[in-house]
Formats: sequence, C-alpha cells, structure tokens
Amino acid sequence: MHIRFDIPADPAYPGRVAAALTSDQLRKYGLVGAALAAVGAIGFAVSRGFAWGEQILPLWMAMVVGGLLAMLYWPWMRLRARRRSSRYAVEGHYDITDDNILMRSGSESGGIAWDGVAQVRDTPEFWIVYVGGMPATVIPRRLMSAEDAETLRAFMAERGLLRTR
Repeated sequence: MHIRFDIPADPAYPGRVAAALTSDQLRKYGLVGAALAAVGAIGFAVSRGFAWGEQILPLWMAMVVGGLLAMLYWPWMRLRARRRSSRYAVEGHYDITDDNILMRSGSESGGIAWDGVAQVRDTPEFWIVYVGGMPATVIPRRLMSAEDAETLRAFMAERGLLRTR
C-alpha cells in the first residue's frame, strides 16, 4: 500500500486538526463538570430544608460553580487551540505506506511507524492516530480519494487499530 495526498494551505485546517486532537482529552472535563454541578444543585436544594443546611451552603455553591467552570473549560480550550493554530496554514502532504505514516508541512516533517500506533479513532473528518494513550496526529479522510480512504480503512481494520466513536 502506498497512499499520497496533499494538504492545501487552508487557514481553517490547522484549527480543525487542533480541535480534533484536543476533543478526546478535554471531553472528560465536561462530564466531571456536569456531575459536580448536579451534585451541588441537589445538595443545595436538600440542605435548604435543614437547620444545619446554612452552614454547608458555601460547599454546595462551590460545587455548582466549579462544575460550571469545568464544563466551560472544554469549549474554551478548543476555541483557543483553533485561534492559536490558524496562523500555521502551510501546504503539506502525507505519504502512508504499510510501514509508516510520513507527514510534511512546510519545512517540517515527521513520521509514525504503524508498529507504534496503539489505536486509530474514527471521527467525521479525521482518523485520529494514537501512540500510547495520547493522540499523535490525524489523517484527514476528506482530503483523500474515496479509493485511498477505503484502502487505508481496510488496512487499519485488518491490523485491529480502528476504533469507532
């Protein structure tokens, strides 16, 4: 297998990549925040009916506020990643073979051996490649031909790497 395709110098592309790479890592903050806010709201409502409730009211309020801030952390970091990376729009290309994934962007280049890939997650626009437990790069499915995308999907499925969301 040898798949090669180009990446255009689109100012929005690096932001979409940054958002895809951070979304899995930051999603847990939204879930933890929702749980904190819910427990805080329930505790606040229940404690109002008891005499000792006034003493621990600040605890419940802190949980609600902390939960809301944690839920806002994910979208704030995604927006920040998109904004910061938008200035990195340069042309590049991918060369994907049976052995590795080679990426070139402007004057920078890098590669990942398939043997080091732990899993690949499928998103609507990208395949997110994980090395260990961390997202290492993305493969932009929409910039590939349909034939190449299906060949790569079959290759990753055969190796047991492909995970759907």
